[in-house]
Amino acid sequence: MQNNLIAGAWVEGSDSVDNINPSDLDDVIDSYARADAAQVNEAVAAAKAAFPAWSTGPIQARATMLAAVATEIMARKEELGELLSREEGKTRPEGIGEVMRAAQIFDFFAGEVVRQSGEKIASVRPGIDVDITREPLGVIGLITPWNFPIAIPAWKIAPALAFANCVVIKPAEIAPASAHALAGIIQRAGVPEGVFNLVMGKGSVVGEALVNHPDVAAISFTGSVETGKRIAANCAQRLAKVQLEMGGKNPLVVLDDADLGTAVDCALNGAFFSTGQRCTASSRLVVQKGIHNAFVDALVERMQALKVDNALTEGTQMGPVVDQSQLDQDLKYLDVGRDEGAKLAWGGERLNRATQGFYLQPALFTETDNAMRINREEIFGPIASVIAVDDYEQALEVANDTAFGLSSGICTGSLKHASHFKRHSQAGMVMVNLPTAGVDYHVPFGGRKGSSYGSREQGRYAAEFYTTVKTGYTLPV
Repeated sequence: MQNNLIAGAWVEGSDSVDNINPSDLDDVIDSYARADAAQVNEAVAAAKAAFPAWSTGPIQARATMLAAVATEIMARKEELGELLSREEGKTRPEGIGEVMRAAQIFDFFAGEVVRQSGEKIASVRPGIDVDITREPLGVIGLITPWNFPIAIPAWKIAPALAFANCVVIKPAEIAPASAHALAGIIQRAGVPEGVFNLVMGKGSVVGEALVNHPDVAAISFTGSVETGKRIAANCAQRLAKVQLEMGGKNPLVVLDDADLGTAVDCALNGAFFSTGQRCTASSRLVVQKGIHNAFVDALVERMQALKVDNALTEGTQMGPVVDQSQLDQDLKYLDVGRDEGAKLAWGGERLNRATQGFYLQPALFTETDNAMRINREEIFGPIASVIAVDDYEQALEVANDTAFGLSSGICTGSLKHASHFKRHSQAGMVMVNLPTAGVDYHVPFGGRKGSSYGSREQGRYAAEFYTTVKTGYTLPV
């Protein structure tokens, strides 16, 4: 049994849930405690009590602590990567890569602690000094998803602590192991009692209690649009700060002048790596008609060669879907696409492997239009659609015709079209001749429209959410 971390102690929950390996349903990783609302209240109270000393303490202690977290994560990358792949289903190399990213995030924010700066400017009134500084908010509630079970907790926890806030985090119920392991690392790094708290369990219980707690100054959430909207409304009622990262229906535009090999690589990676379970996945492939047939043929050939198997099996390129619920959703959308008249060019079959798991062939629809549900709604699985267009202007129009705006990409040899697309794509992140999925840890992450709400995550822009600005006036006497 793996317990919650509250006020520096590992405590049992009201009940527990087994963490099942989606690659092997007979493999129970462990049983994880589920907190109740009362334990959330205890965690928030501990964080509130710890805040005065933590927020005014020496900055070097914070920097040293975060650096120690980064060091242990990196030293254990193989072990933690395997744990991540067991609980979430992404391949072992992908799991290790995600763990390394978590270490890099903590290392970056260890440096941000001592790089914090303010401004000193002249007042319009003679003889008065003006100082502009940033201060922490207080207790921050963090709610993280299952698809990046250590990287997303890292990119929320690290800046929250770096900027001297106290934290209560609720990881996804179906993938708590990586966040639990990270909590142990943070505790061993010397975080003071109550500064960091882990409460695992159901969103309807733990998440609701955290979002509505009057002593939680801000909520950072990554998950579905529907849940994000409810969180935003609840936070607005009590005037709490909120940051939301939600869905995506990301376009990859492929123009006639694109390098075919590059375009297929970008589509294969963006649509199907990590089993397509990324909010930045390339779910809409917007392809100019001159290259359309060659692109589809080449992409299907590459899809057929993908090795779909146990996440820990050597050579696996795509692991299973995360759980039965997600698999059912993927299969439903395959039926929706066929019912809408789309052609299933290849894939979409359930697969049997040596171990029982949620295995699904990657699937590609062709002969689709942008009004179809499969091109409007986020599927969050290894399913992509091809939308044929006449020219660049139509491609841009189709790419922007979505309720989402997280990531977009274009494959082209034209500097003119690449530059125009970067400026006019209605997305928070734009890629040229690169997959729509895959971003650096030291730059802003976030989107527009229904994809994101509030200030950006990651990099130095994280300070916008995790701090508040104070303006001070002084008349020297």
